[in-house]
Amino acid sequence: MEKPKDRDFIETTEGLIFCVVGYLHPLDRYTAYLKYVPATEGKWTRGGTRYSRVVPFYHVTQVLNTYNLLKEKYPQYIFDCPVRKITISSIPHTNVKKYYLPRERLETLTKEGAVDALEQKLLDLVDFLKTEANLHLSDFGVTGSILTRNHNLAFSDIDLTIHGLKASNAVKETVLKKREEGGTLEPFSKKQATEWSTTRAARFPLSTEELKKIVERRWNYSFFDKTYISFHPIRLDNEINETYGDFNYQPKGVVHGTAEIVDSTESFLLPAIYKVDNVKVDSPNLNIRQLVSFEGLFSDIFREGEKIEFAGTLEEVSGKDSYHRVVVGSSSFKDSFIKLRKFCI
Repeated sequence: MEKPKDRDFIETTEGLIFCVVGYLHPLDRYTAYLKYVPATEGKWTRGGTRYSRVVPFYHVTQVLNTYNLLKEKYPQYIFDCPVRKITISSIPHTNVKKYYLPRERLETLTKEGAVDALEQKLLDLVDFLKTEANLHLSDFGVTGSILTRNHNLAFSDIDLTIHGLKASNAVKETVLKKREEGGTLEPFSKKQATEWSTTRAARFPLSTEELKKIVERRWNYSFFDKTYISFHPIRLDNEINETYGDFNYQPKGVVHGTAEIVDSTESFLLPAIYKVDNVKVDSPNLNIRQLVSFEGLFSDIFREGEKIEFAGTLEEVSGKDSYHRVVVGSSSFKDSFIKLRKFCI
C-alpha cells in the first residue's frame, strides 16, 4: 500500500468518516480530522445512510470542536502525540473499516463510467487537464464527498487531487493560463471575491482588503462549467521527505514578527512550507527558518522576495537538525495569520 497522504479518507468501524491530514503518521495510526458522521437528518447520503458534516468550514476552531465530540463519544480517536507535543485526532489501524484512495477512486470511476452529472463533470475536468497540461490519469485523484460516494448533486463540488510536484506545477500553469484566456476555468467574480473576503474577515485577523489580495492570488480554486473546483497538490511517495519521529516539535508559545520569503517551492502543499530569512521577532537568538501553515488560506500565496508579517505558534525543532519554525493554523493559537506588509522596514 502507498504511504498515507493528505486528503485520503478513512471510514472507521463505527461509520465515522475522517480526512487524513499531512504526511506525519505514527506506525500504528493515521493523523486525520473528523468530517462526516451518520445522522438521520444528514444532507449527504450513500446507500441508505445519511451523513452530516461536523466541520462546516475548515478552520482550527472547527477542528477543535470535533475533538470535544470525540472525547465524549469516541475517546479512542484522541491521541496525545509525543512527537508534536499536541493532542490531535487519529485513527488506530485496527479501527479502520475502509481506507479511501483518491487515485484509485478516479481510476475506478473512469473504467466504470459516471453515475450522475457531478461524476461526469469530474471526468470532463480530468480529460481537459490531461490534454492541456500534458498529464496522465495517474497524476490525478478525487477527494471529498465524491471519494466517499456520499456527494449531493444539489450542492457538492469537485475536490481534485494532483499527485506530485511536477504535475501540480503543470496544473497551476494551465489554470492560470486558461483563466486569463477566459471560458473553461473561471476565477471568482468581483462580487464573489467580496463575499468570500467579507465572510473570512470574521474568521481571521485580516481585513477584507487583505483577503481580497489573497483571492487574487488563489489559483487552486476555480469554476469549471459553473461548478466550484478545488485543486489539492499531493506529495508522491518519493517526495515525502520526513518520517514520523525524525524530528520532535516543542511548542514555545505565540510569536509575532516579520520576515522575507526566500523559498516558496513547497507552499502549495499541506502543510504549506515557506522558507524565510531576515526574521524579526520580539525574542532574540531564535533560528527561525520556516513558516508552516496548516491553514489552506495561506497556501501558495506569498512569493519569493516578499516581506510578510506573521503570528503563530513558535516551535523548537530537534532531531536530524535543530531550528525554530512558526506554525499557522495550530490548535494552540486560533488567531494565527500571514499577510503582506504594507510598510517595509
